[in-house]
Amino acid sequence: MSKEWVPGLEGIVAAESNISYIDGQAGVLEYRGFNIKTLAEHCTFEEAAYLLLEGQLPKPQELSDFTDGLVANRSVSDSVIGMVKSFPKDGHPMKAIQAGCAVLGAEHPIADLHDSGEASKAIARLISQMPTIIAAFFRIRNGQEPIAPRSDLSHAANFLYMIDGEEPHPVIAKTMDVALIIHMEHTMNASTFTGRVVASTMADPYAVVSSAIGSLTGPLHGGANERALANLRTIPGLDQVDELIEGKIQRKEKIMGLGHRVYKTKDPRATILQGLVEAVFEVKGSTPIYEIAKRVESIATDKLGHKGIYPNVDLYCGIVYDRRVIPSYLFTPIIAVARVVGWLAHWKAQIIGNRIFRPTQAYTGGHDLPYVAPESR
Repeated sequence: MSKEWVPGLEGIVAAESNISYIDGQAGVLEYRGFNIKTLAEHCTFEEAAYLLLEGQLPKPQELSDFTDGLVANRSVSDSVIGMVKSFPKDGHPMKAIQAGCAVLGAEHPIADLHDSGEASKAIARLISQMPTIIAAFFRIRNGQEPIAPRSDLSHAANFLYMIDGEEPHPVIAKTMDVALIIHMEHTMNASTFTGRVVASTMADPYAVVSSAIGSLTGPLHGGANERALANLRTIPGLDQVDELIEGKIQRKEKIMGLGHRVYKTKDPRATILQGLVEAVFEVKGSTPIYEIAKRVESIATDKLGHKGIYPNVDLYCGIVYDRRVIPSYLFTPIIAVARVVGWLAHWKAQIIGNRIFRPTQAYTGGHDLPYVAPESR
């Protein structure tokens, strides 16, 4: 067996999967064989979630039953709300939802992971209650009481409603719906791999999702979208973009929102998000930061395109949420609201014919070292 070390496991095949597919050279992302652009144009969050979890688009009754199951599980217990109220008010909401998911597992233990009924209940509970926990934490940290979920709104619209108590404009609700779809799944990324490793131990889906959330928290993964908007905001105006960005390129500094481990062309999700920005502007008005972002893209394409460095999903992501007056610390939790579907799809796949992950290592230490007493060290 080869003991060659590959940093970051780049190029190492960790699992077989028919859940999603990426062609980084062509800029293609597919869910179960459906192009992400097709799904973003035609599907709802609920339809896309069913597709990832069940392997096919739902028939009308299947979609109705699935949606009803999600709606019925939106409310969280008083004990979970009490726990959320006990969190530090200045803590990051990712910590809150990670703990919240773990508590859900304590409240709803699963006796048999292979029981389809128990699995379906856990899946519905995790997908439906994560937005409720996030919205509750957001309001509590701002001195407000949580808003109970509504049963007459879509998954995306209800999430926005629980944040500020206002039923969102249809365009804004659709924008959030599409944003959730395109963030739902992305093959063997860090958080999904984390979740599959935990799933391989036959831990329950609550532990799987909680572990994946911990991975998503990192600034090199889900947290990158917060930093991308923050970096755009440091650029005073459109007339200074060229000087600042070209300076970063010359100094070989990382520019958040550019480049991707897999995509060597423009991230297809960035293209979709850019279209959403323009739709949101029609309702909420435009912002100068969008012009700055487009100029950053233009410079990067010209100067770095030959290296395969193009805009990723983070460049325009924050701008979409910013026009809905969603604070940047909620950007990564929004990804979790979407990605929980992908994590659970991978959980279902992992426990079928499961084999625990147990990679080897390239040892670089010494051998058979002599013990030296403390007084002689």
